[in-house]
Amino acid sequence: MANILAYRKTMTIGEGGSALAFVALALLSIVIAAKAYTPEYAFHAYLFSAAGVAAVFAIINRYYERPAEAPPLTIDGKPNYNMGPVKFSAVAAVFWGIAGFTVGLVIALQLAFPVLNFDLPWTTFGRLRPLHTSAVIFAFGGNVLIATSLYVVQRTCRARLAGDIAPWFVVLGYNFFIVIAGTGYLLGITQSKEYAEPEWYADLFLTIVWVVYFLVYLGTIMRRTEPHIYVANWFYLAFILTIAVLHLGNNAAVPISLFSPKSYIVWSGVQDAMVQWWYGHNAVGFFLTAGFLGIMYYFIPKRCDRPVYSYRLSIIHFWSLIFLYIWAGPHHLHYTALPDWAQTLGMTFSVMLWMPSWGGMINGIMTLSGAWDKLRTDPVLRMMVVSVAFYGMSTFEGPMMSVKIVNSLSHYTDWTIGHVHSGALGWVGYISFGALYCLIPWLWNRPLYSLKLVNWHFWISTIGIVLYISAMWVSGILQGLMWRAYTGLGFLEYSFVETVEAMHPFYVIRAMGGGLFLAGALLMAFNLWKTVNATVSEAPADLKLAPAE
Repeated sequence: MANILAYRKTMTIGEGGSALAFVALALLSIVIAAKAYTPEYAFHAYLFSAAGVAAVFAIINRYYERPAEAPPLTIDGKPNYNMGPVKFSAVAAVFWGIAGFTVGLVIALQLAFPVLNFDLPWTTFGRLRPLHTSAVIFAFGGNVLIATSLYVVQRTCRARLAGDIAPWFVVLGYNFFIVIAGTGYLLGITQSKEYAEPEWYADLFLTIVWVVYFLVYLGTIMRRTEPHIYVANWFYLAFILTIAVLHLGNNAAVPISLFSPKSYIVWSGVQDAMVQWWYGHNAVGFFLTAGFLGIMYYFIPKRCDRPVYSYRLSIIHFWSLIFLYIWAGPHHLHYTALPDWAQTLGMTFSVMLWMPSWGGMINGIMTLSGAWDKLRTDPVLRMMVVSVAFYGMSTFEGPMMSVKIVNSLSHYTDWTIGHVHSGALGWVGYISFGALYCLIPWLWNRPLYSLKLVNWHFWISTIGIVLYISAMWVSGILQGLMWRAYTGLGFLEYSFVETVEAMHPFYVIRAMGGGLFLAGALLMAFNLWKTVNATVSEAPADLKLAPAE
């Protein structure tokens, strides 16, 4: 009898507490939906209610299907890794990547051919543009970061993820936030802050998800069996912690009512601009740089089977980067009402950032010392190394553009768009693709379906990137020169309409580049889908790496 009682299944505190919290969320959301000021807000409330009910059923169903004992931390002396949430995020990253790139191609075509706005409110450039940026940055990039971080922290710490329900809440909750944000943009729900468009209720939900993400990550590190904390984990921790601080500071708002989607930001005027670009630039610095440097420091050494070139340089890279980046935001506000000293401060720290950024680039590329021949035979490694080269180019161009005299020409032009996309497509895109090409075969314990398709992906998307950023560089400099061209009498030489007309061929070329980049991503999705679903006997002959001749 004692043995029966000892093994009787009981609901854990995490399961019971989560179920009660989701019941409360569902009930509150139904009340809000009934009294919502707008039908769009009511729609989101119904989504929250449905998600709460689904979560309760999932938790209860999981409780009845799981064994009475908690999952062991080790099996036969080896860590019992929890890779379920990692798999979900990896698949979600591929899905959201295709969606985000497709919307990007649509809005690029809208700029070249405005008739493609269709005169419908939910398909205009103004609503699709934030949908594109959020889809590629937060949906695609965010899921890549969550998947790789939860994989890397387990492997480098030799410990199972902390928590049982919590890791699943992080990945499912984050993707639910993406759905709320994306549908909100199409319905016109926005607080109109760059890279921070979701309204107060979505921000509040994301805050809860992000705090749980931080606790899961930190808890896994605390239960590590490896005494050393590998450098990739430092970059992931900086990314998670700093993004939380940025999110809370920039999105501090007072809602009109519990039943209204509208809120008012607590900052105003130039203070709001300063806080926004403190957030905006450091979203680039910590979400799109520090997090993906964590990927670089794990996946490149792992793929080329070489140690990090200089561990000491990686530590210098880490501390200098996170100290300098946080001060660089004011360079977005040159020639505005921001005090001149603050503009100069942002410019100075931006130029100083060149050194730690290139230190990281050198460390990543030089990790291939003794393994350069693999670039000829392994397109996945080639893609990741080229991404680091793009990182180096972008982090040279960025400080250069922050210098006031250069910024006077580049600001508000397509040059900025070219700069952003050289980093987004070349650095973030390629390191993400490389990580997914590594991660999904490892997670499903199957060889990658086709390296030839990876090679095609690499060259098609590389041509696309070159077309895209070259067109934007040329059109941006042309814009800047036309805007400040004067006649002998001191009048503007070109009307604004003439400058827009001059951009048309470059916008067409940009759309072509975006189309090629999307085509490469579709090849990747097919390749990874075949990797997961094909048996070993169905795999093509080019699975194994051939030695260099």
